Amino acid sequence: MGAELELTESWAPSACTLPTVDQPLRLVEFDELFATAVEGMTRPAPAVVRFDLAPTPEVAATAASLVTRETGCCSFFTFTLTATAGALTLDVAVSQAHIEVLDALAARAGSVLRS
Repeated sequence: MGAELELTESWAPSACTLPTVDQPLRLVEFDELFATAVEGMTRPAPAVVRFDLAPTPEVAATAASLVTRETGCCSFFTFTLTATAGALTLDVAVSQAHIEVLDALAARAGSVLRS
């Protein structure tokens, strides 16, 4: 289903500086990553969500591009993309002040993964 989710189901916080008109497009990009590349999701800590990604160079490049652009508008996210031993993971971390944003991101990813 991915991009077919209603774009009103936004996890983008009010602190996001991405122009409002561009936010739905960014949400679709995350939905596509969740739908096509995520093989699993865990919550190793309250302020961290870990995505196990398909370990391909294309997925690594897509994820790196997306999270690099995301930090430009939502600097409170810390993204760590790790490639090791045939595995690719993306950790998304926030401060305690932004746990609700991370919760919403994880819920969004979960709904895409289940569809």
